[in-house]
Amino acid sequence: MNHDVFIKEAIEEAKIGLQEGGIPIGSVIVHNNKIIGRGHNKRVQKGSVVLHGEMDALENAGRQKASVYKECVLYTTLSPCSMCSGTILLYGIPKVIIGENKTFLGEEDLLKSRGVEVHILNNKECIDMMNTFINNKPELWNEDIGE
Repeated sequence: MNHDVFIKEAIEEAKIGLQEGGIPIGSVIVHNNKIIGRGHNKRVQKGSVVLHGEMDALENAGRQKASVYKECVLYTTLSPCSMCSGTILLYGIPKVIIGENKTFLGEEDLLKSRGVEVHILNNKECIDMMNTFINNKPELWNEDIGE
């Protein structure tokens, strides 16, 4: 599986979110080397308390059988928070590829402790995009992470 192709798709989702006035976090869900769901953080755009990038990608994938989730890889531009990690565990997604965890360290240890394979790419574009956003909109960022 080529991680570069799918993390680039997640980054494109993050850029869409930023262009819409939201928080630049994107995600794609891949099954059998095909994207079945894509999304980006829409908390601002939709006035939502739950539409983080991963949650939006899952929502856009639609209802799937448990067997499908158990064969998926979730790509996200940023380390997943508690809510998104809980959802990953709930649906049994076995592998998560994270663009970066320098600007925010989510629940990677929880995921690993429950058998999820976690890979950190330390992607420069992901890091730079989040650093710029955090510097430009610290209040919105703090709201998103519950601070």
